[in-house]
Amino acid sequence: QVQLVESGGRLVQAGGSLRLSCAASGRTFSIYTVGWFRQAPGKEREFVARIRWSTGLAYYADSVKGRFTISRDNAKNTVYLQMSSLKPEDTAVYSCATAPRGSEYDSWGQGTQVTVSS
Repeated sequence: QVQLVESGGRLVQAGGSLRLSCAASGRTFSIYTVGWFRQAPGKEREFVARIRWSTGLAYYADSVKGRFTISRDNAKNTVYLQMSSLKPEDTAVYSCATAPRGSEYDSWGQGTQVTVSS
C-alpha cells in the first residue's frame, strides 16, 4: 500500500497562485500514475490532473488546462500541483491518489482544503 499526505492548501484571493504537494511513502515502486482530484461542497469528486510517475507525461481536465501544472520529484517521492489564476470555483478539497499499472486509483490521501475568495 502507498501512503499519501497532501499539503499546501489555504485561503487565497482570486487570481492568486498556490502549490499543493502530495508526498508518497510505502510501496512507491508500485506507483504508475498519480492523480489530483477535487471535491467541492455538494458536488461530486472531479478529476483535475494526472502524471505518469516514470515519464512525467501529464494530462489535465479542461477546466484547469493552462492554469494548473502537475509535476513530480521522484527523488522526493512527491507530486506537485501548481495552481495559478485561481478562481472561486476552484474552491474544493484537493486529494491525490495513486494507481498501479493497469489498475484504478487505489490509494488516497486525506485531502487539503483550497479556498479561493472573490
